[in-house]
Amino acid sequence: MKPSSKIAELTQLIAPAVNACGVELWGIEFMPQGRKSLLRIYIEVSPDARLAGEHITIEDCTAVNHQVSGVLDVHDPIAGEYILEVSSPGFDRPLFSPSQVAMFIGETISLRLIRAIGAGDGRRRKVTGRLQSADDKSMTIVTDDHLEFNIDFDNVDKANLIYAE
Repeated sequence: MKPSSKIAELTQLIAPAVNACGVELWGIEFMPQGRKSLLRIYIEVSPDARLAGEHITIEDCTAVNHQVSGVLDVHDPIAGEYILEVSSPGFDRPLFSPSQVAMFIGETISLRLIRAIGAGDGRRRKVTGRLQSADDKSMTIVTDDHLEFNIDFDNVDKANLIYAE
């Protein structure tokens, strides 16, 4: 879950603009796609606002899009054309940091790993299961077939919360 240097650069540039709109930066995805890249920004209300039942609105996304567009126009950190998307993380939210993962202990998460884990025929790069524990270096996942995996965050390519009604 270590962000690339480009994501780190964009985060430093964008976070103040997002915060100026009264919301928090949840995470950034940057996908260079030939001549047109995609920059997706996820925003979230503060933890206190979430507890009060508040959610991200279309107006929040519009305000952040406007603010961030201005910052990107001035600093021009992305070569070539790009599409800017601003969104809430949604129910199946992507998780970008160990602290975000730790917020969902007891919930089901899905991981795509950089290096396969497990032994023999049970090796896998995708793991879905209940998050048992997490600290700043690793997490423990128990799968539906009762396998337990201790996974280092530096081996996580992508993590998402799995929404269950």
